[in-house]
Amino acid sequence: MTALPTHTEKKLGLVIDLDTCVGCHACAVNCKEWNTGGDLSPLSDTDPYGADVSGTWLNRIHSFEVEDGDDARLVHFPKSCLHCDDAPCVTVCPTGASLKRTEDGIVLVDEDRCMGCGLCAWACPYGAREMDPVAGVMKKCTLCVDRIYSDELPEEDRVPACVRTCPSSARHFGDFADPESNVSLLVAARGGYDLMPEQGTSPVNKYLPPRKRTVLPAPVRRADDGPPLTGFWKWLDSALEKVG
Repeated sequence: MTALPTHTEKKLGLVIDLDTCVGCHACAVNCKEWNTGGDLSPLSDTDPYGADVSGTWLNRIHSFEVEDGDDARLVHFPKSCLHCDDAPCVTVCPTGASLKRTEDGIVLVDEDRCMGCGLCAWACPYGAREMDPVAGVMKKCTLCVDRIYSDELPEEDRVPACVRTCPSSARHFGDFADPESNVSLLVAARGGYDLMPEQGTSPVNKYLPPRKRTVLPAPVRRADDGPPLTGFWKWLDSALEKVG
């Protein structure tokens, strides 16, 4: 079995804002694109241009309908490896292929040592690992370690691909070991939380909860508000009255 480091110099990870995620899947697609052509953990698809193009993905988005009294909404929930401090996927690995780096806390898979037994996937409570059916080894989010330490990329691009591409700025990357980092301040200000804390894995990645929304009253139309509404505007006015 593989031992976990007792201390890491940094704790690199993500903060995901569930209030601003729009479920566009841009993060998952860009993750797929970057890693399919990457050197660290290339992904493969058995039928990339056929009917089933799912293949191996390191980042997935789940959507849930949530009701909290009068506040009902569709919440989009991105999920990938959480780079846990107490990562069971590491300690269960019989070959040492799964490891947690001491310098930054990133959990990686050494594909040269992975024998594809799948024990790490069974141990992960988040379902964050996927077997590559072509390579026969386990794949997972690497936090784009080949990007964040690259000297060939501009400074603004030295973040995970999912963070760089998010159109709503719902994903944030930084060092949780630094209390003054952007991610630490976000978690403190917005009440960031662990996913499934009862599992005792101490995930590094955090989620920011959706904000409470205020339902505004519909405008009241008066007789002197102008000519009668027609077409789309008449329909909209009627819909607002029903909401109010």
